Amino acid sequence: MDSPLSVPPAFDRRAWPMDGRLDFWTAPDGWPLRRYRLGDGQRGQLLMLGGRGDMIEKYLEVIAHWASQGWAVTAFDWRGQGGSGRVGADPLCGHIEDFAQWVSDLEAFVADWRAQSTGPCVIIAHSMGGHLLLRALAEGMPPPDAAVAVAPMMGVHTAPLPRWLAVLIARTMCALGRSGRQAWTQKENSDRQRAMRQKRLTHDPERYADELWWRDHSRDVALGAPSWRWVVEALRSTFMLERSGKLERIAVPLLILATKADRLVSTPAIRRIAARIPGARLHVYGPEAAHEILREIDPVRLDALRRIDAFLDEAAGP
Repeated sequence: MDSPLSVPPAFDRRAWPMDGRLDFWTAPDGWPLRRYRLGDGQRGQLLMLGGRGDMIEKYLEVIAHWASQGWAVTAFDWRGQGGSGRVGADPLCGHIEDFAQWVSDLEAFVADWRAQSTGPCVIIAHSMGGHLLLRALAEGMPPPDAAVAVAPMMGVHTAPLPRWLAVLIARTMCALGRSGRQAWTQKENSDRQRAMRQKRLTHDPERYADELWWRDHSRDVALGAPSWRWVVEALRSTFMLERSGKLERIAVPLLILATKADRLVSTPAIRRIAARIPGARLHVYGPEAAHEILREIDPVRLDALRRIDAFLDEAAGP
Protein backbone atom coordinates (compact mmCIF):
# COMPACT_ATOMS: atom_id res chain seq x y z
CA MET A 1 0.00 0.00 0.00
CA ASP A 2 1.34 3.40 -0.99
CA SER A 3 2.17 5.73 1.84
CA PRO A 4 0.21 8.99 1.93
CA LEU A 5 1.83 12.07 0.43
CA SER A 6 3.66 14.05 3.04
CA VAL A 7 2.56 17.62 3.63
CA PRO A 8 5.49 20.07 3.66
CA PRO A 9 5.88 21.70 7.04
CA ALA A 10 4.80 25.29 7.42
CA PHE A 11 7.61 27.81 7.16
CA ASP A 12 8.99 28.71 10.58
CA ARG A 13 8.95 32.51 10.54
CA ARG A 14 10.81 32.62 13.86
CA ALA A 15 13.95 30.81 12.73
CA TRP A 16 16.68 31.50 10.19
CA PRO A 17 16.68 28.97 7.30
CA MET A 18 19.48 26.50 7.88
CA ASP A 19 21.15 27.01 4.50
CA GLY A 20 21.36 30.80 4.57
CA ARG A 21 24.36 32.99 5.30
CA LEU A 22 24.30 35.95 7.67
CA ASP A 23 27.27 38.30 7.61
CA PHE A 24 28.21 41.96 7.12
CA TRP A 25 28.95 44.05 4.06
CA THR A 26 31.16 47.08 4.53
CA ALA A 27 30.07 50.41 3.04
CA PRO A 28 32.72 52.65 1.41
CA ASP A 29 33.04 54.71 4.61
CA GLY A 30 33.58 51.57 6.71
CA TRP A 31 30.05 51.23 8.14
CA PRO A 32 29.02 47.54 8.49
CA LEU A 33 25.61 46.65 7.05
CA ARG A 34 24.14 43.35 8.17
CA ARG A 35 23.48 41.12 5.15
CA TYR A 36 21.65 37.84 4.59
CA ARG A 37 21.84 35.53 1.56
CA LEU A 38 19.77 32.49 0.64
CA GLY A 39 19.32 30.45 -2.54
CA ASP A 40 21.40 28.92 -5.32
CA GLY A 41 20.76 31.57 -7.96
CA GLN A 42 19.81 29.34 -10.91
CA ARG A 43 17.51 32.12 -12.13
CA GLY A 44 19.68 35.05 -11.11
CA GLN A 45 19.95 37.46 -8.21
CA LEU A 46 17.17 39.12 -6.23
CA LEU A 47 17.74 41.95 -3.75
CA MET A 48 15.07 42.55 -1.09
CA LEU A 49 14.93 46.03 0.49
CA GLY A 50 12.93 46.57 3.66
CA GLY A 51 11.26 49.70 4.96
CA ARG A 52 11.70 52.10 7.86
CA GLY A 53 12.29 50.29 11.12
CA ASP A 54 12.44 46.91 9.42
CA MET A 55 14.94 44.14 9.98
CA ILE A 56 15.77 41.18 7.75
CA GLU A 57 13.94 38.81 10.09
CA LYS A 58 10.53 40.26 9.11
CA TYR A 59 10.97 39.05 5.53
CA LEU A 60 12.44 35.58 5.98
CA GLU A 61 9.19 34.05 4.71
CA VAL A 62 9.23 35.85 1.36
CA ILE A 63 13.00 35.52 1.10
CA ALA A 64 12.59 31.75 1.38
CA HIS A 65 9.80 31.85 -1.21
CA TRP A 66 11.96 33.58 -3.82
CA ALA A 67 14.91 31.34 -3.00
CA SER A 68 12.64 28.36 -3.72
CA GLN A 69 11.92 29.93 -7.12
CA GLY A 70 15.61 29.72 -7.99
CA TRP A 71 16.75 33.22 -7.03
CA ALA A 72 19.87 33.94 -5.03
CA VAL A 73 18.18 36.29 -2.58
CA THR A 74 20.07 38.99 -0.71
CA ALA A 75 18.71 41.34 1.95
CA PHE A 76 20.39 43.88 4.17
CA ASP A 77 19.48 46.15 7.05
CA TRP A 78 19.67 49.87 6.32
CA ARG A 79 22.30 51.84 8.16
CA GLY A 80 20.96 52.73 11.60
CA GLN A 81 18.36 49.99 11.89
CA GLY A 82 18.06 46.22 12.29
CA GLY A 83 21.51 44.75 12.85
CA SER A 84 23.35 47.60 11.09
CA GLY A 85 24.10 49.70 14.15
CA ARG A 86 22.55 53.00 15.18
CA VAL A 87 23.18 56.49 13.88
CA GLY A 88 21.85 58.44 16.89
CA ALA A 89 22.29 58.17 20.63
CA ASP A 90 18.92 56.48 21.27
CA PRO A 91 19.15 52.81 20.22
CA LEU A 92 15.36 52.63 19.81
CA CYS A 93 15.10 55.74 17.62
CA GLY A 94 15.20 55.40 13.83
CA HIS A 95 17.50 58.30 12.98
CA ILE A 96 19.27 59.53 9.87
CA GLU A 97 20.66 62.97 9.09
CA ASP A 98 20.11 62.82 5.34
CA PHE A 99 18.39 60.26 3.09
CA ALA A 100 21.29 60.81 0.67
CA GLN A 101 23.36 58.58 2.98
CA TRP A 102 20.98 55.68 2.39
CA VAL A 103 20.98 56.33 -1.36
CA SER A 104 24.80 56.20 -1.34
CA ASP A 105 24.76 52.96 0.63
CA LEU A 106 22.27 51.46 -1.81
CA GLU A 107 24.24 52.48 -4.90
CA ALA A 108 27.48 51.02 -3.51
CA PHE A 109 25.78 47.84 -2.31
CA VAL A 110 24.02 47.29 -5.64
CA ALA A 111 27.24 47.83 -7.61
CA ASP A 112 29.02 45.17 -5.58
CA TRP A 113 25.98 42.84 -5.62
CA ARG A 114 25.57 43.03 -9.40
CA ALA A 115 29.25 42.35 -9.98
CA GLN A 116 28.84 38.91 -8.41
CA SER A 117 26.55 37.50 -11.12
CA THR A 118 26.14 37.42 -14.88
CA GLY A 119 22.46 36.42 -14.67
CA PRO A 120 19.37 38.59 -14.31
CA CYS A 121 19.33 40.97 -11.35
CA VAL A 122 16.02 42.14 -9.86
CA ILE A 123 15.17 44.33 -6.87
CA ILE A 124 12.05 44.19 -4.71
CA ALA A 125 11.62 47.05 -2.27
CA HIS A 126 9.05 47.81 0.43
CA SER A 127 7.89 51.21 1.71
CA MET A 128 10.89 53.44 2.49
CA GLY A 129 13.04 50.99 0.56
CA GLY A 130 10.79 51.57 -2.46
CA HIS A 131 11.29 55.32 -2.20
CA LEU A 132 15.07 54.97 -1.89
CA LEU A 133 15.18 52.58 -4.86
CA LEU A 134 13.19 54.90 -7.13
CA ARG A 135 15.18 57.92 -5.97
CA ALA A 136 18.45 56.12 -6.71
CA LEU A 137 17.19 55.11 -10.17
CA ALA A 138 15.98 58.65 -10.87
CA GLU A 139 19.40 59.97 -9.87
CA GLY A 140 21.20 57.67 -12.27
CA MET A 141 21.88 54.34 -10.56
CA PRO A 142 22.22 51.66 -13.28
CA PRO A 143 18.85 49.86 -13.36
CA PRO A 144 18.37 46.17 -12.59
CA ASP A 145 16.64 43.93 -15.12
CA ALA A 146 13.34 44.41 -13.27
CA ALA A 147 12.08 46.09 -10.12
CA VAL A 148 9.07 45.80 -7.84
CA ALA A 149 8.00 48.49 -5.35
CA VAL A 150 5.56 47.36 -2.67
CA ALA A 151 3.66 50.16 -0.89
CA PRO A 152 6.51 52.54 -1.77
CA MET A 153 6.87 55.67 0.33
CA MET A 154 6.30 58.16 -2.45
CA GLY A 155 4.53 60.46 -0.02
CA VAL A 156 4.03 60.34 3.74
CA HIS A 157 0.48 59.87 5.03
CA THR A 158 0.22 62.84 7.40
CA ALA A 159 -3.57 62.87 7.96
CA PRO A 160 -5.27 64.31 9.90
CA LEU A 161 -2.58 67.00 9.59
CA PRO A 162 -2.08 68.72 6.23
CA ARG A 163 1.37 68.16 4.80
CA TRP A 164 2.49 71.78 5.27
CA LEU A 165 1.69 71.63 8.98
CA ALA A 166 3.55 68.33 9.40
CA VAL A 167 6.58 69.92 7.73
CA LEU A 168 6.37 73.00 9.98
CA ILE A 169 6.11 70.94 13.16
CA ALA A 170 8.99 68.63 12.24
CA ARG A 171 11.28 71.50 11.24
CA THR A 172 10.43 73.38 14.41
CA MET A 173 11.29 70.38 16.57
CA CYS A 174 14.64 70.06 14.83
CA ALA A 175 15.30 73.78 15.27
CA LEU A 176 14.61 73.32 18.99
CA GLY A 177 17.41 70.74 19.16
CA ARG A 178 15.23 67.64 19.15
CA SER A 179 16.23 66.26 15.75
CA GLY A 180 17.57 63.02 17.23
CA ARG A 181 14.59 62.36 19.50
CA GLN A 182 11.68 60.07 18.69
CA ALA A 183 8.93 61.95 16.88
CA TRP A 184 6.21 59.99 18.66
CA THR A 185 5.77 57.20 21.18
CA GLN A 186 5.27 53.74 19.72
CA LYS A 187 2.89 52.38 22.34
CA GLU A 188 2.67 48.58 22.54
CA ASN A 189 2.20 48.04 26.26
CA SER A 190 -1.39 46.80 26.07
CA ASP A 191 -3.37 44.47 23.83
CA ARG A 192 -5.38 47.46 22.59
CA GLN A 193 -2.26 49.44 21.66
CA ARG A 194 -0.72 46.46 19.87
CA ALA A 195 -3.97 45.83 17.99
CA MET A 196 -4.09 49.46 16.83
CA ARG A 197 -0.55 49.31 15.46
CA GLN A 198 -1.14 45.90 13.93
CA LYS A 199 -4.13 47.12 11.93
CA ARG A 200 -1.99 49.86 10.38
CA LEU A 201 0.50 47.24 9.22
CA THR A 202 -1.31 43.96 8.51
CA HIS A 203 -4.58 42.12 9.08
CA ASP A 204 -2.58 39.05 10.14
CA PRO A 205 -2.10 39.04 13.94
CA GLU A 206 0.28 36.08 13.79
CA ARG A 207 2.70 37.73 11.37
CA TYR A 208 2.53 40.90 13.43
CA ALA A 209 3.33 38.83 16.52
CA ASP A 210 6.39 37.46 14.69
CA GLU A 211 7.86 40.96 14.54
CA LEU A 212 7.36 41.43 18.29
CA TRP A 213 8.90 38.01 18.93
CA TRP A 214 12.05 38.86 16.98
CA ARG A 215 12.35 42.20 18.76
CA ASP A 216 11.98 40.51 22.16
CA HIS A 217 14.49 37.77 21.36
CA SER A 218 17.04 39.94 19.53
CA ARG A 219 16.97 43.25 21.34
CA ASP A 220 19.83 44.68 19.28
CA VAL A 221 17.56 44.76 16.19
CA ALA A 222 14.58 46.38 17.94
CA LEU A 223 13.65 49.86 16.79
CA GLY A 224 10.85 52.23 17.71
CA ALA A 225 9.61 55.48 16.22
CA PRO A 226 11.64 57.60 13.81
CA SER A 227 13.43 60.77 14.80
CA TRP A 228 12.22 64.28 13.99
CA ARG A 229 15.11 64.53 11.51
CA TRP A 230 13.86 61.38 9.77
CA VAL A 231 10.40 62.97 9.48
CA VAL A 232 11.88 66.12 7.95
CA GLU A 233 13.97 64.06 5.54
CA ALA A 234 11.07 61.80 4.55
CA LEU A 235 8.84 64.76 3.77
CA ARG A 236 11.62 66.58 1.93
CA SER A 237 12.94 63.61 -0.06
CA THR A 238 9.51 62.51 -1.27
CA PHE A 239 8.58 66.10 -2.16
CA MET A 240 11.81 66.69 -4.08
CA LEU A 241 11.65 63.39 -5.97
CA GLU A 242 8.13 64.07 -7.22
CA ARG A 243 9.11 67.55 -8.38
CA SER A 244 12.59 66.75 -9.70
CA GLY A 245 11.53 66.00 -13.27
CA LYS A 246 13.66 62.85 -13.12
CA LEU A 247 10.96 60.21 -12.69
CA GLU A 248 10.45 60.05 -16.45
CA ARG A 249 14.12 59.00 -16.78
CA ILE A 250 13.59 55.74 -14.92
CA ALA A 251 14.00 53.00 -17.51
CA VAL A 252 13.31 49.64 -15.89
CA PRO A 253 10.42 47.18 -16.06
CA LEU A 254 8.57 48.20 -12.90
CA LEU A 255 5.65 46.72 -10.98
CA ILE A 256 4.11 48.73 -8.15
CA LEU A 257 1.75 47.23 -5.58
CA ALA A 258 -0.20 49.53 -3.26
CA THR A 259 -3.38 49.63 -1.20
CA LYS A 260 -6.16 52.16 -0.83
CA ALA A 261 -6.22 51.47 2.91
CA ASP A 262 -2.59 52.50 3.54
CA ARG A 263 -2.28 54.69 6.63
CA LEU A 264 1.50 55.11 6.48
CA VAL A 265 2.28 56.14 2.92
CA SER A 266 0.28 58.21 0.45
CA THR A 267 -1.56 56.11 -2.12
CA PRO A 268 -2.51 59.21 -4.20
CA ALA A 269 1.21 60.02 -4.45
CA ILE A 270 1.91 56.45 -5.58
CA ARG A 271 -0.73 56.80 -8.30
CA ARG A 272 0.71 60.12 -9.51
CA ILE A 273 4.25 58.81 -9.67
CA ALA A 274 3.33 55.48 -11.26
CA ALA A 275 1.65 57.43 -14.07
CA ARG A 276 4.89 59.31 -14.76
CA ILE A 277 7.32 56.37 -14.90
CA PRO A 278 7.38 54.97 -18.45
CA GLY A 279 5.80 51.52 -18.63
CA ALA A 280 5.22 51.20 -14.87
CA ARG A 281 2.43 48.80 -13.90
CA LEU A 282 0.30 49.54 -10.86
CA HIS A 283 -2.06 47.31 -8.90
CA VAL A 284 -3.95 48.81 -5.96
CA TYR A 285 -5.60 46.58 -3.36
CA GLY A 286 -8.70 47.58 -1.43
CA PRO A 287 -9.46 47.42 2.30
CA GLU A 288 -8.32 43.79 2.42
CA ALA A 289 -4.69 44.97 2.50
CA ALA A 290 -2.86 47.20 4.95
CA HIS A 291 0.64 48.64 4.48
CA GLU A 292 2.71 45.45 4.78
CA ILE A 293 1.29 43.66 1.73
CA LEU A 294 3.98 40.95 1.80
CA ARG A 295 3.12 40.17 5.43
CA GLU A 296 -0.65 40.23 5.02
CA ILE A 297 -3.20 37.46 5.42
CA ASP A 298 -2.59 34.69 2.89
CA PRO A 299 -5.26 35.65 0.31
CA VAL A 300 -3.55 39.04 -0.11
CA ARG A 301 0.05 37.92 0.38
CA LEU A 302 -0.19 34.97 -2.01
CA ASP A 303 -1.93 37.11 -4.63
CA ALA A 304 0.90 39.64 -4.35
CA LEU A 305 3.52 36.90 -4.70
CA ARG A 306 1.74 35.52 -7.79
CA ARG A 307 1.72 38.96 -9.38
CA ILE A 308 5.38 39.54 -8.57
CA ASP A 309 6.48 36.10 -9.79
CA ALA A 310 4.56 36.42 -13.04
CA PHE A 311 6.03 39.88 -13.60
CA LEU A 312 9.58 38.64 -12.96
CA ASP A 313 9.01 35.69 -15.31
CA GLU A 314 8.05 38.15 -18.02
CA ALA A 315 10.55 40.89 -17.34
CA ALA A 316 13.61 38.90 -16.26
CA GLY A 317 13.08 35.52 -17.88
CA PRO A 318 11.46 32.35 -16.48
